[in-house]
Amino acid sequence: MTEKIIRFNDVHICTESFGDINNPTILLIMGATTSMIWWEEEFCKRLSDQGFHVIRYDNRDVGKSITYEYGHPEYTFEDLADDAIQVLDAYKVDKAHIVGMSMGGIITQIVALKHPSRVLTISLVMTSNFDPSLPKKDSKVTEALGELKIKNWQNKDEVIECFIKKSKVLIGSKHIFDEEKIRRLNEEEFDRASNLQSRDNHGIIRGWGSYLSRTAEINAPTLVIHGIEDPIIPYEHGVHLSKIIPNAVLVTLDGSGHELNYNDWDEIINSISKHAANLLPKFLKIR
Repeated sequence: MTEKIIRFNDVHICTESFGDINNPTILLIMGATTSMIWWEEEFCKRLSDQGFHVIRYDNRDVGKSITYEYGHPEYTFEDLADDAIQVLDAYKVDKAHIVGMSMGGIITQIVALKHPSRVLTISLVMTSNFDPSLPKKDSKVTEALGELKIKNWQNKDEVIECFIKKSKVLIGSKHIFDEEKIRRLNEEEFDRASNLQSRDNHGIIRGWGSYLSRTAEINAPTLVIHGIEDPIIPYEHGVHLSKIIPNAVLVTLDGSGHELNYNDWDEIINSISKHAANLLPKFLKIR
């Protein structure tokens, strides 16, 4: 387990792998404004212990990957999908199981549509194709997040306290908020970031619309995992994906929000592992 910087076309991406490279590969793609460390090391190791080679990486504008001037991302969602393929190429992986969380799920859908020959299965975690008929995020959440502004991005205490408050907004009712762990992860996020404020560029990336309008054309075996209390991307979005993607399987996390909570790891890891091994039942109960 060591970090590896890959370089292509004046871009550099920070990656890290777990497990035996000779095993089937699972590529983990994280969501907006967060680096690969939110696929926590223990999560990655437990997934690799199921018989997989696991890769996580920093998307552009987070962590140790390339960053751009705040407000001016020089890339599109299509570029981010191509980055995933560049990561696979760097590890000499022909085909992989792709797992995307939130924005990472948008990227995963684009990968499945643009590079189907490189995909074994996909898992879409708390994400959407943002069909206009679907409900918007809770207005109270939008208001709460909008009030959390960072004045000085160099002030570690201010930044971390703001990030912790944001995390509290995302959690579901089932779990106790683990502030100690969230603080530790945000401290690591702050310390390893090349340009922390650039993370907000993820909110203005373009180029997903023409792909996500074609989500129903995805032919890779698909697993959808969604928290029933997700305040950012409501649960109905996950249900919608499971209905429009042929033969998709839906796993519902009762009482969970927009989070990869430690107490859900067993269900998430087991579901992804069984999906990759084609052992999941074709229809799981929607609770």
